[in-house]
Amino acid sequence: MRSVLPAIASAHSAAHEPAHEPAHSDIRLQAITTGKFNSSFYVCNAGEELVLRIAPPKEQVFLFYERDMMRQEPPLHALLQKHTQVPVATILLFDDTHSLIDRDFMLMQRLPGRPLSSVSGVDVAKVLYQVGQYLAQAHALTRERHGYLGAHHPMEPQTTWVQAFEVMWNKLLDDIVSVGHYDARESEQMRNLFQTYREMFDRPVQASLLHMDVWAQNILVDERGNVSGLLDWDRALWGDPEIEFAVLDYCGISEPAFWEGYGKQRDKSPEAEVRRVFYLLYELQKYIVIEQGRKHNTSGAHRYKEQAMQIVRQAL
Repeated sequence: MRSVLPAIASAHSAAHEPAHEPAHSDIRLQAITTGKFNSSFYVCNAGEELVLRIAPPKEQVFLFYERDMMRQEPPLHALLQKHTQVPVATILLFDDTHSLIDRDFMLMQRLPGRPLSSVSGVDVAKVLYQVGQYLAQAHALTRERHGYLGAHHPMEPQTTWVQAFEVMWNKLLDDIVSVGHYDARESEQMRNLFQTYREMFDRPVQASLLHMDVWAQNILVDERGNVSGLLDWDRALWGDPEIEFAVLDYCGISEPAFWEGYGKQRDKSPEAEVRRVFYLLYELQKYIVIEQGRKHNTSGAHRYKEQAMQIVRQAL
């Protein structure tokens, strides 16, 4: 393992290189160009295939739950490996001391397979069925408190889901205001909107482990068409599975095969539909911050804002 450490420093200095970067006599690095948040590399070390992920710089614009969120992944991977069959990588090294480089980084096993987004001819229904099975296992893991509970500590844990989501909703609105896309009136309108429907969230619900970023790029599929990895648990949340379902809707995962694998159908009551709209808005509105704050794409951020406002007008 120590032999890889010089390569990490070299990878950090070459974080924006598009392809191969020699870092050490026996180590080869290849940039993973599909990463959208961390700088990631495949590492070949004497025939051992690994993945290196380096967190973004501290000065980057983050959503409230994104700062230092890599820090919650090692215990989550260990939890999933101990209590489920969800295919997650073994994390070999996590470092947040900044003694080697000025960012958090993680070195992990490279799982077999390729992202679903990059393969053709695969039985997608079979893949979604297996994803449903794996998420059902993750959702069966519960905690006493709700919210983002990891070591990055973006919020205080809450005793109920309604309290947690209220904190999350308002923190997200704060982020949008900070990048200049909701003014005071619009921000107040969105905060009041939640208060109008708050009672529909105030119901007994267990704090389940939610992935919150399952889409085709984070699903690995092996040569036999089986799911060989569910990647990127850094956005994980403990709360109502219904918010996960809204993300799956948005990402095109919640097809009939998924629900067959998951083993039960979702609540389709009028109250659940209202919650689904808010959960969809929670997912959609984050892109206002990402487009403006990270990509400096004002027109893109405005489009997401208009989509959110249109949903509010039509559905609530």
